[in-house]
Amino acid sequence: MKRAFDFVLSLLGLIIFFPVLLVISILIILDSKGGVFFGQKRVGKDETLFKLIKFRTMHTGSDKKGLLTVGHKDKRITHMGYFLRKSKLDELPQLLNILKGDMSFVGPRPEVPRYVEMYNEDQLKVLQVRPGLTDYASLEYIHESELLAKSENPEKTYIEEIMPAKLKLNQKYIREKSFFTDLKIIGKTMLKIIK
Repeated sequence: MKRAFDFVLSLLGLIIFFPVLLVISILIILDSKGGVFFGQKRVGKDETLFKLIKFRTMHTGSDKKGLLTVGHKDKRITHMGYFLRKSKLDELPQLLNILKGDMSFVGPRPEVPRYVEMYNEDQLKVLQVRPGLTDYASLEYIHESELLAKSENPEKTYIEEIMPAKLKLNQKYIREKSFFTDLKIIGKTMLKIIK
């Protein structure tokens, strides 16, 4: 049932938001040099690698200078990129990931391989479910880049504090997962974005 829900809703979303996707694509092209989309390897269900798709919010090649972004201090982010990240519109292309079956609307956010290698045996259990566009951790850490911007060592803060806390919330989701829980998380996510 969950897969059917994801497939139908992502297809409808792509159709409904097509004009928005088109306008954003044009604005990205006008704002800075480079492609419209950014693809990054992430770890999915059963440790399967897939390419997560986002709108490009950074100058081309910026990902080679570090995996984490740190709020308004991060000079790699384009003018359009700041708006897309703040509004979460940079995530819209992940409707394609959901349509393909790489992701679900609700589930633990997919992590990059480098950080997954640091998971302990218990934390690896979050990879038993399909990753999602939103979850408890996404709601709790909606301003993660601003938190990292306050740190003297953002990567250390992420690895030692934020990542373990997010994984605990991922595990909470797995324990509580149901269609009703998914609808509740989707509703809360939409409210947070609107606010």
